[in-house]
Amino acid sequence: MKRKCRIWLPKQLSSTNDSTHSLLFGWFVCNSSSCIDIVIAFVSDESSLSNGGSRLQEILHETNEKMPSTLQDKTAFTLLGSYDKCLATDGSLSCGCHRVDGLLEDFRNDSVRDYWIHMEFHSSSRLHHIHWNGEIVSLCDVHVIVYDTPVFGSHHFSLSFWNSSSQTKATLKKPKWVDDIHKRQPLNEMETVILSINCTSAAKIAYKKISMQLETSSRNFSISYLISSLTWRLLATILGSLSTLYYSLTQFSYLLSSFSIFSWVDIASRRVLKNTWINFRVRSSQILHWPIFLEEIDMMSISCVEHAEKAALQRHSTWSAMAVDLVLGNLIGLSLLFNTESVCSWLFNFAKEFTNDILRSGCVWLMGVPAGFKLNTELAGVLGMVSLNVIQIWSTLWVFMASFIFYLIRVMAILGITFGATVSASFFIDAITFATFHIMALHWAITLVYSHQIQALAALWRLFSGRKLNPLRQRLDSYGYTVKQHVVGSLLFTPLLLLLPTTSVFYIFFTITSTTMNSICMLIELAISVIHATPYAEIMIWLVRRKRFPCGIWFEMEPYGEHILESSDKSLLKEDNIPEKKSSLMVSNLRSNSLSLGQILSPHYTTIFSGISASSLTTSARGVLSGNRMPSKLGLDLAPPRPWMHMPLRQYWILCHDSIISSAKNGFNHDFSWKKDLPNTSQSWSSSQNF
Repeated sequence: MKRKCRIWLPKQLSSTNDSTHSLLFGWFVCNSSSCIDIVIAFVSDESSLSNGGSRLQEILHETNEKMPSTLQDKTAFTLLGSYDKCLATDGSLSCGCHRVDGLLEDFRNDSVRDYWIHMEFHSSSRLHHIHWNGEIVSLCDVHVIVYDTPVFGSHHFSLSFWNSSSQTKATLKKPKWVDDIHKRQPLNEMETVILSINCTSAAKIAYKKISMQLETSSRNFSISYLISSLTWRLLATILGSLSTLYYSLTQFSYLLSSFSIFSWVDIASRRVLKNTWINFRVRSSQILHWPIFLEEIDMMSISCVEHAEKAALQRHSTWSAMAVDLVLGNLIGLSLLFNTESVCSWLFNFAKEFTNDILRSGCVWLMGVPAGFKLNTELAGVLGMVSLNVIQIWSTLWVFMASFIFYLIRVMAILGITFGATVSASFFIDAITFATFHIMALHWAITLVYSHQIQALAALWRLFSGRKLNPLRQRLDSYGYTVKQHVVGSLLFTPLLLLLPTTSVFYIFFTITSTTMNSICMLIELAISVIHATPYAEIMIWLVRRKRFPCGIWFEMEPYGEHILESSDKSLLKEDNIPEKKSSLMVSNLRSNSLSLGQILSPHYTTIFSGISASSLTTSARGVLSGNRMPSKLGLDLAPPRPWMHMPLRQYWILCHDSIISSAKNGFNHDFSWKKDLPNTSQSWSSSQNF
């Protein structure tokens, strides 16, 4: 069987190698006995290991330990082989490999027993031969994939889609041959290859740091580094002090709520201001836990670009949501502060018009002949007078509470400026709920009368049809009623049926009024959930760099006339009677697709709307006809608040201070390391096409 080899080559390899003899570092990913993937991470000069060659095995081991555990389980970072500018005749072995000095030759001899590649450069890069499980293979099918080295903040590669795990399952039964295909093991370990490609920059940085080739001591004592360090320490002190002050206030309020004297105030406020408390807890937990957000997730976020991008987006999403929320809250809060009197006068006029033109006029209209329907005068008069009395009582209380409206608007503005638009909007929802309490009470009372009337009519109708409801089995069973039961049922059925239109019109009126108020609250709740769930950082990054959101790879084929695998020494062929052959070669560029904006937003919005479905809406609509109340909330899923923190003030200040300092150091070192290996974007494909 003809062997196949895929070489994953960094695009800047030809431009970064100027020495005569170099060494290739990367990973061997063995798929089968006849197929292998060779991922080249970087090239290092042979002279650079003149001092560290004795500890090469230790350097490779420590570099491999810094890689993700999933990559360590599949393959190991190692020395792949040699890369020569020209095939030297002197000092070469019989197979064509260049002889190295010292312990490197021992390492090469051990690697030849497993895998070792030898490449040469002479007007173009060529794969001279491969040591494949102790055999010298010079003729095989080669597929060269040229890739741009993944860099944090620039691009990376990914095989899976953004939300591939949450795709809906098909309702139709799949054929058996589809399941058989999914059970088969893939011939190539593409996930391992892509993971190793995403770790190439980190492997190069780790290797150079361990082998003492990455000099960073010169910048540690520079003036710019000293000024930057002092600035970050001053910023850490200020932010730590402000956060500790807020932490002390929240702890003090939490301590007061534990006393019995203030416990009833806490319970009452949580019931009256339910929405405000929920959003206040979410915002407070985000503010108190910001030092934890700055800490590094784990070593995996440093070694793999894909994991580093996901960890960075997770941290940025929290900060961006808080920033946008505070900006919107300041805009709304400042507008309310500068126009408090205008808002108060508008609210008074709206409440007066709503009470007189809609509630009172509607009740009086229903007490007469609404739309030409002849209603029961006595029942309509009772329901109308009760409604008017409740409205009048609440209007009188509204006059006494009018003096507090001015201060409530200022409280809403201060909440928006301090904690963001979501807390201010949730306070507005609670204010609407409290201001329309009389409408909710009237709707609850008329719903109770209407639902009992509908249930009584349904039970009497089952009596006439000779059926009885079986609640245990949820079905209707046949039942024989007596004559007296039918007579009593007829006497009850007639007045209930004739009074149903009168009850229905009042029920419809207050249902429409209550649903309108609830709809306004639901729209504000929807806006709050959208503000919490929108990934603002991902949107901004997507507008600037779409390559940071990959969703699958594809290969761009390149025309290439020459063959890489050409044996310069025909004696390498095991069978002399076999004529000289040229192995097939295919050269391509590794490309990546990018997610669309809808694919980025879809998982976030799907999470918050998971509690809403067409069946729930249908059930609610049917419940209105039978006398059930409409839900006053959408049931959207907000981010759960983090657990309450209990630690001394000094310890919390140290946590805030150290998190900023460590984040600044890690960010500077991380960005410096990644940018040091950032490929030159102006480099044309012609330099890499020399391969």
